[in-house]
Amino acid sequence: MSRYNKDTQCVQSGYTPGNGEPRQVPIIQSTTFKYDTGEDMGKLFDLEASGYFYTRLQNPTNDYVAAKICELEGGTAAMLTSSGQAANFFAMFNLAGCGDHIVASSSIYGGTFNLISVTMARMGIEVTFVSPDCTDEELEAAFTPRTKLVFGETIANPALTVLDIEQFAHAAHRHGVPLIIDNTFATPVNCRPFEWGADIVTHSTTKYMDGHGAGVGGAIVDSGNFDWMANAERFPGLCTPDESYHGITYAEKFGKAGAFITKCTAQLMRDFGSIQSPQNAFYLNLGLESLHVRMARHCENGQAVAEYLSRHPMVEKVHYCGLPEDPYYARAQKYLPHGSCGVVSFELKGGREAASVFMNNLRLAAIETHVADARTCCLNPASTTHRQMTDEQLKAAGVPAGLVRMSCGLESAVDLIADIEQALQKIR
Repeated sequence: MSRYNKDTQCVQSGYTPGNGEPRQVPIIQSTTFKYDTGEDMGKLFDLEASGYFYTRLQNPTNDYVAAKICELEGGTAAMLTSSGQAANFFAMFNLAGCGDHIVASSSIYGGTFNLISVTMARMGIEVTFVSPDCTDEELEAAFTPRTKLVFGETIANPALTVLDIEQFAHAAHRHGVPLIIDNTFATPVNCRPFEWGADIVTHSTTKYMDGHGAGVGGAIVDSGNFDWMANAERFPGLCTPDESYHGITYAEKFGKAGAFITKCTAQLMRDFGSIQSPQNAFYLNLGLESLHVRMARHCENGQAVAEYLSRHPMVEKVHYCGLPEDPYYARAQKYLPHGSCGVVSFELKGGREAASVFMNNLRLAAIETHVADARTCCLNPASTTHRQMTDEQLKAAGVPAGLVRMSCGLESAVDLIADIEQALQKIR
């Protein structure tokens, strides 16, 4: 399917039925799988054969859908997880452990910021956060001999900063470590980070990929480009024998194309069990089949709303990289020439109080801890998704206390703007 464009891949990739087999991806709703002999199953436990024995590790439905996402991103191997948070944790913890160090953009989703700065810190993993607008010198200074990876988001949630992927990739590779990019907001329809030097991509599939608020999930995709053995001293987990699998060295046995995802599945999914359910994978595949169509409409509505808000006297500032005056417009033209997403962040005159009045008077847009859905929704991140952050951290992440994040759905842009206008009138 790689020879087809992304529109066709959204519909057709991942699963090809044989003669007389189901046309739709089958839901393999089974925890276990039968084998004729213990020797057959033993080969699976030794990673000597491919197959399924327990859904906590792998499931055919999940693998069909992961294969579609892998092809859309242009990768070599992929896996589904129970959530986007699980995907980010697995992707980073697969490389970094106690005593190691991470370089991360400061402008990322609040939950991921907390994951890295608090939870992973308790595991002995240190982090240096850098601005997405840092200079090469500032980025270079963030690395230490213990750095194992660099992490960022294509389009940050909710600050909507656009990462200079090439800059961060070049810095990571100079230090012999991979760049991990969370591509949730852009989706592979609007940006494929591997084409700009990223090595691993993650997604919260709960967002645009599902697109209908039906199932929580995540995904990890490996580009197959990073040479683990060339940097073997940094990655002993991939480049030295794993005694829990009879001494297999992942980078030797599975190569650049499969080592990362195989280790992530065989070790982390085995031990943490953050699997996506086959039912949710089925819902996800339904969403993927229309992703290319929906993203165009989300971007169209986001652009219309952003342009309207940018002219409104009650709006202090609008964050949307599709606006020529936005500081990330030029960068978006490079990485996101066909559109970014449907999420618009804006600051109202009157701060947090004005934001509260505005949101409470919306009729079409619902207040939800959600984003990137077919239905328009909004929230004030400082009091919800980012409430664990201090005012200083909020400022560093580009999330002022009075910021409103509006995720424009698939409704009529005319109706969305009318709803926004009437809600703004209530502030006066």
